[in-house]
Amino acid sequence: MAGGSYNVGHDAPRQYDGRVTGFVIMTCLVAAMGGLIFGYDIGISGGVTSMEPFLKKFFPSVIQKMNNDSGEQNEYCKFDSQLLTLFTSSLYLAALVACFFASVVTRTFGRKFSMFFGGIVFLIGAILNGSAGNIEMLIIGRLLLGVGVGFANQSVPVYLSEMAPAKIRGALNIGFQMAITIGILIANLVNYWTNSIKGGYGWRISLGLAAVPAILMTVGSVFLPETPNSLLERGHTEKAKQMLRKIRGIDHVDEEFQDLLDASEAAKQVEHPWRNITNPRYRPQLVISVLIPFFQQLTGINVIMFYAPVLFKTLGFGSDASLMSAVITGVVNVLATLVSVFCVDKFGRRILFLEGGVQMLICQIGTGIVLGMKFGVAGEGSLSKGWANFVLFLICAYVAAFAWSWGPLGWLVPSEISPLEVRSAGQAINVSVNMLFTFLIGQAFLSMLCHLKFGLFFFFAGFVFIMSLFIFFFLPETKGVAIEEMHVVWEKHWFWNKYMKMEDNHISGHGSSGASTSAKPV
Repeated sequence: MAGGSYNVGHDAPRQYDGRVTGFVIMTCLVAAMGGLIFGYDIGISGGVTSMEPFLKKFFPSVIQKMNNDSGEQNEYCKFDSQLLTLFTSSLYLAALVACFFASVVTRTFGRKFSMFFGGIVFLIGAILNGSAGNIEMLIIGRLLLGVGVGFANQSVPVYLSEMAPAKIRGALNIGFQMAITIGILIANLVNYWTNSIKGGYGWRISLGLAAVPAILMTVGSVFLPETPNSLLERGHTEKAKQMLRKIRGIDHVDEEFQDLLDASEAAKQVEHPWRNITNPRYRPQLVISVLIPFFQQLTGINVIMFYAPVLFKTLGFGSDASLMSAVITGVVNVLATLVSVFCVDKFGRRILFLEGGVQMLICQIGTGIVLGMKFGVAGEGSLSKGWANFVLFLICAYVAAFAWSWGPLGWLVPSEISPLEVRSAGQAINVSVNMLFTFLIGQAFLSMLCHLKFGLFFFFAGFVFIMSLFIFFFLPETKGVAIEEMHVVWEKHWFWNKYMKMEDNHISGHGSSGASTSAKPV
């Protein structure tokens, strides 16, 4: 029986029949556009917070610090403002709350409805931000953007994992991360352009143009088909089978459909998926759904993606130069994500995670050493052109490593490992932990930069080392495993298999509630 909870009578994951159809490629590309809203916001917020007209209107205290010519201003502390960081991080706090509601909506009304709702709310937030006349209106707009991001990040990765054939699931799911990186690059280009607009209203264009990816996601979701898993989850059995035939490109899908049907029937017996995911059998999914997004944010990527222009400006780049440097890192981000698209289903998840971790570790230590040499603890100094270019190279190499490892895989792996009965809960946990630590890092970064100075990069490097050890010892390879056959991976793992056996013994000795009661014990 499928669903990741039961013994299906074989030792290896099944390989289902079917081919890669143009239909499934097109639907996954359209769905992946949901990543554009997340990426555009990540890129746009750092750019506008480095624009003087925007700071003068909403954050005049930051401008006073920037223009302090007394010689007493620490370079690390120029932008240290909790209100300024609240502008960036409030979105992720809203996304954290929204993802729990999105979990229920995604399960009850389907994946595409969740995408549609998220797009509409994000559109309203973009309009409010672009027309903001005071800080309250600005923050309310950001909160609405956060609701849209929460719904998109909950539904899109699950949609992609359910639609894609196992052999290319990694590449198609990474389409979400590719859309995020494209959104970041577009935002950086927009910021570079709007910063040069005379009249001081360029920031309004930057924030208002977030409406474009919101419209694309909203309209796209209207035309998307629903996944077979979601159709079964809501009782549309015949429609689900027809959809499975369409996306697999063959008529004979009985074996895969039966596994999906068994998983759906078992899932319907689970009245409390949030309670169910705490059962020992789901311990691997729970732990990974918490630790992967936790570690993803503690790579320090938000230091670069949120505040790249601010960071480069702090390091001595001029206003235009800092925005152009952010564009360069954005280009690297997109190109490196393509590497992951082509490699993830060929070489697997683990090797990309581990290589990316080593490369990020080297780059962060190198950046910390250079800043320590040139700025020291006092934060007084400057970077020559040669040293500035070297720092830019290290940051680009770091971004590249993240973009082909922890960036896309941080969304892919949690979305593909959970059985249907706890999939919405697992993805909600993944998104909520991601948004929580995105909020905390976003809110704390400028203060951390001010207090830890160059040591901030060593701080994140330490977490990169720890999370690489976690991947090495505790993450099994999921390449090529059908999403409803993932339980085989845990049953064979040196550490996680004891939880599977623990649950099996519990079922055999005492019976079990929920999905497990309908299944034969392993």
